Amino acid sequence: MGLVVPIIRLPHSEGLPLPDYASPGAAGLDLYAAVKDRLTINPGTTIAVPTSISIALPPGFEGQVRPRSGMALKHQIGIINSPGTIDSDYRGEIKVLLTNFSDQNYEIKRGDRIAQLVIAHYERVEWSIAADLPSSERDSGGFGHSGR
Repeated sequence: MGLVVPIIRLPHSEGLPLPDYASPGAAGLDLYAAVKDRLTINPGTTIAVPTSISIALPPGFEGQVRPRSGMALKHQIGIINSPGTIDSDYRGEIKVLLTNFSDQNYEIKRGDRIAQLVIAHYERVEWSIAADLPSSERDSGGFGHSGR
């Protein structure tokens, strides 16, 4: 069994599935639009789309809200702060900041899959002030420096 995460369905979740994996090898759980009926995202605008769920991730884990590739390719709909981060101490409703990067209106319907949620482990760091850093093959080479 994997990580067990408490989840709450909010009052406007009626008829919507819980986030789920589309296939056995999927890393992301599909998130569903909990809009009343329909919602239009005008070109060049961003809307916080509700999902009707709240979760309680354990310390050391985060939720990464990522765009759906089909929406990006076919309709130029993405997530402005991709990936969005859900911290382990956040208990509010998960909302997806969808942006319409196209020149056409885009309509979201109740129950549409609008994003993916990837649960990831992370480490907190403690800084150690140093006079020098260990050398590496790249050292201070910046963007595109690796030549690949």
